[in-house]
Amino acid sequence: MSRLPYILAVAALTLAGTAGFLAATAVGQEAPTTTVTIDVATGPQGPAGDPGPQGDLGPKGDPGPAGPKGDPGPQGEPGGVTCITGFVPGVVVINHPKGHTDIYTCIRQ
Repeated sequence: MSRLPYILAVAALTLAGTAGFLAATAVGQEAPTTTVTIDVATGPQGPAGDPGPQGDLGPKGDPGPAGPKGDPGPQGEPGGVTCITGFVPGVVVINHPKGHTDIYTCIRQ
Protein backbone atom coordinates (compact mmCIF):
# COMPACT_ATOMS: atom_id res chain seq x y z
CA MET A 1 0.00 0.00 0.00
CA SER A 2 1.44 3.35 -1.06
CA ARG A 3 1.66 6.23 1.38
CA LEU A 4 2.14 8.80 -1.37
CA PRO A 5 -1.55 9.85 -1.60
CA TYR A 6 -1.65 10.47 2.15
CA ILE A 7 1.59 12.46 2.08
CA LEU A 8 0.31 14.57 -0.83
CA ALA A 9 -3.02 15.18 0.94
CA VAL A 10 -1.26 16.33 4.13
CA ALA A 11 1.07 18.59 2.13
CA ALA A 12 -1.88 20.10 0.22
CA LEU A 13 -3.82 20.77 3.42
CA THR A 14 -0.76 22.32 5.05
CA LEU A 15 -0.18 24.62 2.09
CA ALA A 16 -3.86 25.58 1.93
CA GLY A 17 -3.93 26.37 5.64
CA THR A 18 -0.76 28.44 5.38
CA ALA A 19 -2.15 30.36 2.40
CA GLY A 20 -5.39 31.07 4.28
CA PHE A 21 -3.49 32.32 7.30
CA LEU A 22 -1.28 34.57 5.20
CA ALA A 23 -4.29 35.95 3.33
CA ALA A 24 -6.09 36.72 6.58
CA THR A 25 -2.98 38.40 7.96
CA ALA A 26 -2.52 40.45 4.78
CA VAL A 27 -6.00 41.96 5.12
CA GLY A 28 -4.53 44.16 7.86
CA GLN A 29 -6.96 43.60 10.70
CA GLU A 30 -6.02 45.71 13.69
CA ALA A 31 -4.85 43.67 16.66
CA PRO A 32 -6.88 44.01 19.85
CA THR A 33 -5.36 46.45 22.32
CA THR A 34 -7.38 45.31 25.32
CA THR A 35 -9.37 42.36 26.64
CA VAL A 36 -12.36 42.49 28.96
CA THR A 37 -13.65 39.37 30.74
CA ILE A 38 -17.24 39.06 31.97
CA ASP A 39 -18.08 36.22 34.39
CA VAL A 40 -21.75 35.29 34.37
CA ALA A 41 -22.63 33.79 37.74
CA THR A 42 -25.28 31.13 38.10
CA GLY A 43 -27.66 31.23 41.01
CA PRO A 44 -30.92 29.53 41.86
CA GLN A 45 -33.76 30.25 39.49
CA GLY A 46 -36.67 32.10 41.04
CA PRO A 47 -40.33 31.17 40.64
CA ALA A 48 -42.09 31.96 37.37
CA GLY A 49 -44.20 35.09 37.38
CA ASP A 50 -47.86 35.32 36.42
CA PRO A 51 -48.59 35.76 32.71
CA GLY A 52 -49.43 39.28 31.60
CA PRO A 53 -52.77 40.28 30.05
CA GLN A 54 -53.42 39.65 26.35
CA GLY A 55 -52.93 42.75 24.24
CA ASP A 56 -55.49 44.08 21.76
CA LEU A 57 -54.94 43.33 18.08
CA GLY A 58 -55.87 45.98 15.57
CA PRO A 59 -56.51 45.65 11.86
CA LYS A 60 -53.48 45.56 9.58
CA GLY A 61 -53.31 48.39 7.09
CA ASP A 62 -52.37 48.17 3.43
CA PRO A 63 -48.72 48.78 2.52
CA GLY A 64 -47.93 52.20 1.15
CA PRO A 65 -46.26 52.91 -2.20
CA ALA A 66 -42.49 52.56 -2.52
CA GLY A 67 -40.55 55.78 -2.05
CA PRO A 68 -38.05 57.19 -4.54
CA LYS A 69 -34.53 55.74 -4.69
CA GLY A 70 -32.00 57.86 -2.79
CA ASP A 71 -28.64 59.08 -4.04
CA PRO A 72 -25.57 57.00 -3.23
CA GLY A 73 -23.63 58.04 -0.13
CA PRO A 74 -19.98 59.09 -0.02
CA GLN A 75 -17.19 56.55 -0.33
CA GLY A 76 -16.39 54.98 3.05
CA GLU A 77 -12.99 54.30 4.54
CA PRO A 78 -11.29 51.02 3.62
CA GLY A 79 -12.01 47.92 5.73
CA GLY A 80 -10.64 47.09 9.13
CA VAL A 81 -11.95 48.15 12.51
CA THR A 82 -12.62 51.84 13.08
CA CYS A 83 -13.60 52.73 16.64
CA ILE A 84 -15.11 56.06 17.63
CA THR A 85 -13.22 58.44 19.93
CA GLY A 86 -12.71 57.01 23.40
CA PHE A 87 -12.93 53.38 22.25
CA VAL A 88 -10.22 50.90 21.24
CA PRO A 89 -10.46 47.55 19.44
CA GLY A 90 -10.44 44.63 21.85
CA VAL A 91 -11.82 41.26 22.83
CA VAL A 92 -14.73 40.80 25.26
CA VAL A 93 -14.65 37.35 26.88
CA ILE A 94 -17.98 36.18 28.31
CA ASN A 95 -17.62 33.24 30.69
CA HIS A 96 -20.82 31.29 31.27
CA PRO A 97 -21.77 27.87 32.64
CA LYS A 98 -21.46 26.12 29.25
CA GLY A 99 -18.08 27.60 28.30
CA HIS A 100 -17.06 31.02 27.02
CA THR A 101 -17.61 33.29 24.04
CA ASP A 102 -15.13 35.80 22.59
CA ILE A 103 -16.37 38.94 20.80
CA TYR A 104 -14.02 41.24 18.86
CA THR A 105 -15.42 44.76 19.16
CA CYS A 106 -14.71 48.35 20.23
CA ILE A 107 -14.32 48.82 24.01
CA ARG A 108 -14.46 52.09 25.96
CA GLN A 109 -11.06 53.00 27.39
